[in-house]
Amino acid sequence: MFIKNAWYVAGWSHEVSAGKPLQRMICGEAIVLFRSGDEVVALADACAHRQYPLSSGQLVDGRIRCGYHGFEYDSDGVCQRVPGQKTVPAKARVRRYPVVLRNGWIWIWPGDTAGEGAADPGSIPDTPWLTAPEWDGVTFTHLYDCRSSLVHDNLLDLTHEAFIHETSIGDDAVYENGITVEVTKDAVVVDRFMPNCHPSDLYVTAMGVQPPMDRWHTTEFRLPSLHVIHCGVTSPGASRESGYHIEVLNAITPATENSTWYFYGNFRDFALGDDDINALMRSSLSQVLAEDADALAKQERMLAEGHASGSDVLIAQDAGVARARRMMQQLLDAELTEPKRDRHAAAVDA
Repeated sequence: MFIKNAWYVAGWSHEVSAGKPLQRMICGEAIVLFRSGDEVVALADACAHRQYPLSSGQLVDGRIRCGYHGFEYDSDGVCQRVPGQKTVPAKARVRRYPVVLRNGWIWIWPGDTAGEGAADPGSIPDTPWLTAPEWDGVTFTHLYDCRSSLVHDNLLDLTHEAFIHETSIGDDAVYENGITVEVTKDAVVVDRFMPNCHPSDLYVTAMGVQPPMDRWHTTEFRLPSLHVIHCGVTSPGASRESGYHIEVLNAITPATENSTWYFYGNFRDFALGDDDINALMRSSLSQVLAEDADALAKQERMLAEGHASGSDVLIAQDAGVARARRMMQQLLDAELTEPKRDRHAAAVDA
């Protein structure tokens, strides 16, 4: 069901405070996030004693205390205290997940931790726009009521902008111009160039440009979890480098079989520090994300209730979707055929 041997965004760093644990469902597993000093820790969210969620407990001196019977676990997931007795059972421990903080995101590895390249921080996609001073933007967190594959399809076929987002960021140029697709070992890149067109009113206002303009968006899907959409506009015939640029970051993390965490950032290299533009972008993009959430939830209901008939009919604009689907399936198949290690053993080793 899920590709687990990969890095996923579990949340924003600011979501995990020093005083309260946070539960996140990730790839079908309940995980508790908390701070031990400056470190963000991720443990299986179930006390070894009676499976009570540790996220319903409290933090005490860098440990997390189960709210049911008071078992206390350190940042390695090892129980250090059992109230009422001096000895702690050797099996009183829970899985610790590898975590990396980078550019304001909390990345987590929910898969096996043994083997070459497992949980290698070097394989985490770079997202410098989130914290670079020469970029400004807005961020959002949503839990979508749909399977993650629907979100990936949505981001790889942006022709829906002209219809689902007709009153916000949509325009006909998106479907009137075709795409080119490039594939690397771990990415699918879908590029669309829209010459001499009218960008959406949102971007005309935010950028202060006068149509017609050349426009583009290049969706870079770093399998299996991150889409970075490189967008921009220029004067007709000018180079892309000379224009206005927006980096749209979409971190897609499966929560359950039919729900998905969506961590979104929209960052620009113009109107830096402009609170009015930030407010405009936040309001308009809230509408865009809500429109996507509604459309994807409707698709999910059709699939879950068995109303969908047959397989999708793909068209030329779906070339990136088709390639990404095949590559995602290959990643999943590879995990299904690899020898599986005992999860508790993996927790001990981690």
